[in-house]
Amino acid sequence: MTIKSITCFILLRRADLLRKENMTASISANHFLFLFLFLILSSSIAYTQQDEAFFINKSMDKKLLGLETEQLSHLRVYWHDVLSGNNPTSIEIVPPISDKFISGFGYIRMIDNALTEEQDRSSKLLGRAQGLYASASQDKVALLMAMNFVFTSGKYNGSSISLYGRNPWMEDVRELSVIGGSGLFRFARGYAKLHTVELDIAKGNAVVEYNIYIFHYADSIALF
Repeated sequence: MTIKSITCFILLRRADLLRKENMTASISANHFLFLFLFLILSSSIAYTQQDEAFFINKSMDKKLLGLETEQLSHLRVYWHDVLSGNNPTSIEIVPPISDKFISGFGYIRMIDNALTEEQDRSSKLLGRAQGLYASASQDKVALLMAMNFVFTSGKYNGSSISLYGRNPWMEDVRELSVIGGSGLFRFARGYAKLHTVELDIAKGNAVVEYNIYIFHYADSIALF
């Protein structure tokens, strides 16, 4: 029996009881309250049923999505942060909030940095690092980084991984989290180890080696 049918039945039953009790045509406030609360309750039940229907299958077989075997892969790329020249790939979009912070606290840079196969910027282009980094510490040099590594060559063209975390860039080795991915890196998770291999303080340019360890369901990424 549907919610609508149950509601109609109860309303008719209440009307019959009112007639038997020889009540007047005007229904008392208590009866109005009863009907009002019942209609709210029936609506809540209906919405609950709709919400449950939204979850088509609460427990899915991973094989239906082609997620049969999870594997761990290692990817190494070189990240080129270019602030100088006629075609910088790192642009300041928000300046520091005050000169009193040696960390440059508050500044934000948007990036579209090249990812290459080797340290040399002219080596094979594997993709782009697109996102932003910001100075998130008042008293220490540390960046908040949020980037997508979008691959533009080879088998993984069009796939991407998302990295996020804290980068105290003056330290020798740092780590970021791999928090997801798309394409052949769906459901990706892992971490990246960062090591600066070139730094030009005067120009503000840097080359950083990224060794990324990823759990994923795609084929091996030995291509890189």
